[in-house]
Amino acid sequence: MVAVWQVQVAAPNEEVATELARGAVEARLAAGGQVVGPLITVFWHLGEFGTGEEWQVILKTTDERYPELEKHLVQRHEWKNPEITAVPLAAGLAPYLDWVQRTTSK
Repeated sequence: MVAVWQVQVAAPNEEVATELARGAVEARLAAGGQVVGPLITVFWHLGEFGTGEEWQVILKTTDERYPELEKHLVQRHEWKNPEITAVPLAAGLAPYLDWVQRTTSK
């Protein structure tokens, strides 16, 4: 079975988040994605403490497609150092995981 990953990307607003999700799915770098928000974020950035509002994109991809997905997101994100993280899924419904693999296959 192919390893399926959940990728999370922070975005400054709903429109940017939706476009990041749409672009990744249209390019078949992710099988699907959800946009969640708004979220309150608390952070240190450039030596300063801050709070703000962000939106989160949650994408599903395979370990094979992750490097291309990451590159795609970085190229299209407006932040110079966007929050992009990924974790492998330990388990999932087999037909769903198969769908992710089929959808993102080259």
